[in-house]
Amino acid sequence: MEFRIAPDPVEKLIQLGDATAFEPAGDAPHQELPARPPGCFVPGARPAPSKGLEALRQSISTVSTPRGPKPILKTMMTTACERDCHYCPFRAGRSRTRRITFRPDELAQGFLRLARAGLVEGIFLSSGIIGGGVRAQDKILDTAEILRGRHGYRGYIHLKLMPGAEYDQVRRAMELADRVSINLEGATEARLRALAPGKRFWEELLQRLLWVDRIRRTEGIRASVVTQFVVGAVGDTDLELLHISERLYRQAGLSRVYYSPFSPVLQTPLEDRPRVDPKRAHRLYQASFLLRDYGWSVEDLGFGPDQNLRLDVDPKQAWADLHLREAPVEVNTADREQLLRVPGIGPKTVERILAARRGGRITELGQLRALGMRDPQRAAPYILLDGRRPAHQMSLFAGVPRP
Repeated sequence: MEFRIAPDPVEKLIQLGDATAFEPAGDAPHQELPARPPGCFVPGARPAPSKGLEALRQSISTVSTPRGPKPILKTMMTTACERDCHYCPFRAGRSRTRRITFRPDELAQGFLRLARAGLVEGIFLSSGIIGGGVRAQDKILDTAEILRGRHGYRGYIHLKLMPGAEYDQVRRAMELADRVSINLEGATEARLRALAPGKRFWEELLQRLLWVDRIRRTEGIRASVVTQFVVGAVGDTDLELLHISERLYRQAGLSRVYYSPFSPVLQTPLEDRPRVDPKRAHRLYQASFLLRDYGWSVEDLGFGPDQNLRLDVDPKQAWADLHLREAPVEVNTADREQLLRVPGIGPKTVERILAARRGGRITELGQLRALGMRDPQRAAPYILLDGRRPAHQMSLFAGVPRP
């Protein structure tokens, strides 16, 4: 009789390497992009022993939690998948992808060993789909149940919701996890159809985000929720992406929207499409935070004829150049909303300015720096201090045509 030794679960996690690099989960998503060209992306390729820890670190990201920043492991139950998403390295039939699958207890054991070694303080758990979304969701839930119930793990858990997951599965995921997510991928039903023809925009994806919001409101389960879009693969525009992002912030209580710039993967239907400039995703994040944190609407943002944001300047400065250059904001009298329109002034700085004004007038840029503003000169072209433009502001406008 031949006996086979089961592979070590940590070794299998190392073999996965950066398998989830295409799916950001942390606070610096641009740092989670694959380090090598996506055409060379071969999940499951065995790294050299000396590179094991390096491969593992590629699957670790940092997220903000109520208890401070935490390094988390990003991993998958399986890299096998029956879906045929046109952009995905795990799509069915792609021969370049080595399929690796974990049992729930096996993955829990491997993660706990990394946690006890001090390498990670949380987990982001996704999966390919085999046997339908409900079955894939059960595997994810079983793993979380083992961590929380059998091992008493109380650290950070982010669980992916599978397309087609049932209502009770969504609720249980929220009970077990600090954060849940389901990727809409496309900004509209038509965009999703071009990216992933086997997925249904409302019936499998968007409805789950609304379920999360309903459960949060009616049952008081406080897990946060995020989603992700694939940017630029099928003609989607920034206007489309930000329009649905605004709706999700307002109507579904999303904590964050991720924008993943498309990178072509060999042996996929979109392999000949051009790689999207990561700067486009960066501008989308900036605009998204204006919608989420600054009270802006999509109508406030400036789009070009192609319905995309400018790449050469951030959206807030683009707006200020048009609206505040000739009508600067008086820092000593402006309300909170007006101050938040000024480049370089964020919510925390606004609160400090409002508090400082109760003790006297602000007359110098140095006072703004003392209030914690990193670069007061960035705001200088758009503000008045006690009725006067900051002394150096006129030199910034030298040679700049007026609108």
